[in-house]
Amino acid sequence: MDKYDALKLENQLCFPLYACAREIVKKYRPYLDELDLTYTQYIAMMVFWEKGKCSAKELGEKLYLDSGTLTPVLKSLEKKGLVKRGRAESDERVLIVSITEKGEELRERAVDVPFEVAKCIDIDDGESVALYKTLYKILSAK
Repeated sequence: MDKYDALKLENQLCFPLYACAREIVKKYRPYLDELDLTYTQYIAMMVFWEKGKCSAKELGEKLYLDSGTLTPVLKSLEKKGLVKRGRAESDERVLIVSITEKGEELRERAVDVPFEVAKCIDIDDGESVALYKTLYKILSAK
């Protein structure tokens, strides 16, 4: 084995993960365009559809996003009327983000998005479950 083999693109686990993530996000684009959401806005809304409200810090942890990425996402969602930002009563330093009625209504329009995207990805249920477990194993190893 050549000492430079580790530098070959074909030997990198990170590259197919990166390329695959980009391709999957592309598959979401036509559906999210109809909702006027970017992918990052969409995954943030998924958290709000599930929880109703949470702190910006909790949201960032759940989505693996830093505040520099999250702040413009939340500002744009607020500008669209989908969420509202405010301070926690118990601690003014904590930013709480809550879904609005308009944000809740968008949930109905978004409900089929995961099913439509799944049709575009050629893996069976077993492969999907195994991949999901592997990816979260990688994510949890901080």
